[in-house]
Amino acid sequence: MGKQRVLSGVQPTGNYHLGNYLGAIRNWVEGQSEYENYLFVADLHAITVPHNPATLAADTYTLVALYLACGLDLEYSTIFVQSHVSAHSELAWLLNCITPMNWLEDMIQFKEKAVKQGENVNVGLLDYPVLMAADILLYQADKVPVGEDQKQHLELTRDIANRFNHQFASPEQPVLQLPDPLIRKEGARVMSLTDGTKKMSKSDPSDLSRINLLDPPDLITKKIKKCKTDLVRGLTFDDVERPECQNLLTLYMLLSGKTKGEVTAECQDMGWGQFKPLLTETTINALKPIQEKYQAVMDDKGYLESVLRSGREKASAIALSTLTQVKAALGYSLPL
Repeated sequence: MGKQRVLSGVQPTGNYHLGNYLGAIRNWVEGQSEYENYLFVADLHAITVPHNPATLAADTYTLVALYLACGLDLEYSTIFVQSHVSAHSELAWLLNCITPMNWLEDMIQFKEKAVKQGENVNVGLLDYPVLMAADILLYQADKVPVGEDQKQHLELTRDIANRFNHQFASPEQPVLQLPDPLIRKEGARVMSLTDGTKKMSKSDPSDLSRINLLDPPDLITKKIKKCKTDLVRGLTFDDVERPECQNLLTLYMLLSGKTKGEVTAECQDMGWGQFKPLLTETTINALKPIQEKYQAVMDDKGYLESVLRSGREKASAIALSTLTQVKAALGYSLPL
């Protein structure tokens, strides 16, 4: 048997930070050889909320270059842009026509986001779970990495696939494969630099709350210098009264590659004035190879375009095969 196929998509929204890297990307990289990975930039999903047309393409390239800089290997991973494979939009339309409206109206994320958009809520926001189902089903994915906020979408995908197979195929020869959730080893939970009780987030209005993967050394120095701490001398793990201490020690442990015991012994008698320069130097050194690889990829536009061209070709071959099977099952005449 070959490797199981995993599909994952990320929107090109910029500001990828240490929380994204230590909480998810690093684990993907470490486990990528176990699977046949298809990773796409979900730029069609990016326009379901107000977006900036002037930066959409640039953000797309940034995400691809960061994937490569963080260690995704093209031997194991196919990287492509969602909008470059037209089968995504076409299959979404076909699946729209068999998906009951009430299934979409019951989606929790639609209800939450619709409240924020008010009268400006668009059809895409209601319908994007069907596009997400098309994304997954096109590639006959075995596994889809999901977090708590995406479990309902994967359940919907399975419901749509079951409905299609029941109406237009047979139990012996289903057209669409039912994907299973991939629960990855949980990465580090990295918290905000301004509030140790909240996750580091790119949606936080304060840039001082996070360290972005592409922050230059002087900005990293400024952010760590200004980050929230407490008045207690001596740094220790696992004190619920000191969430910032827990977060910053965890960052140092992960970025230095040291064990929890080693960090405890090293930092137990330190004050913040000693520790912050240590964390700053460690963070800058840890991000330096990622930033250098990112810059090298961005400077070689031909290479970046070749990665996406190759990714589109590989993805399109699989997607077109699935789309052709779906259209045949629906009774369409196929191109001669």
